[in-house]
Amino acid sequence: MSFSPPISAPSETVNALRDRGYAVLDRAGLSALVGIPAAELDAWRPTWDALPADGYLRDGGRYRTRRHSCFVVEGDTVTQVPHRAHWQPVEYNALHGGLERWFEPMTSTVVEHPEWPRLLSRLAACGSALKGAQPWYVEAHQFRIDTTDGIGRPTPEGAHRDGVDFVVVLLVGRDGIKGGETRVFEAAGPNGIRFTLTEPWSALLLDDERVIHESTPIQPLGASGHRDTLVLTFRAKGFQGP
Repeated sequence: MSFSPPISAPSETVNALRDRGYAVLDRAGLSALVGIPAAELDAWRPTWDALPADGYLRDGGRYRTRRHSCFVVEGDTVTQVPHRAHWQPVEYNALHGGLERWFEPMTSTVVEHPEWPRLLSRLAACGSALKGAQPWYVEAHQFRIDTTDGIGRPTPEGAHRDGVDFVVVLLVGRDGIKGGETRVFEAAGPNGIRFTLTEPWSALLLDDERVIHESTPIQPLGASGHRDTLVLTFRAKGFQGP
């Protein structure tokens, strides 16, 4: 059974984040929030077909490909920083924490597109409305989870926080799969919700200090399938590092 996501209006995004620690936008809502026509976002989708393999999966899987780049957002100014490793402490990622993971950078097709700074700055504005205006240290991850192994795990580390302040998970697309249900739980309470994002460029926004999240494994409906996401993490006071 697939549960429909609890969609918020763009104007209610920050209020939803304040009230419950998360907000969900459909394709039209995300487009309105960031001021980018959905067709412009669609132009990036082919780049997910050329992501390099993730060579750091400690569960031995071959189901994840990805790219990773880092930026600093100050108001409307977005600056890409020199390429750096992705690092998380073990308390936030028991499977891959404590490890410097060097992924291939995102390509110019995405990061030099004129709408890319707008996407980051408009989403960073939500973080500033929630936690105060400040520079945001942003890590951008392009993910493809496929069914090469018969099953693909979007979050092999399980339900987790990312160790940042604010997270945005954008569904880029899903093809030929079942599963991939999103689950969000209070970090310090009993409440939780489950739903499945299916619409390209629908989005989940999270207050990472208040909630934990995960996505369930995917399985193919036929010979093969995949699920593509763009995950953006926003952290105050610097990037995570060892």
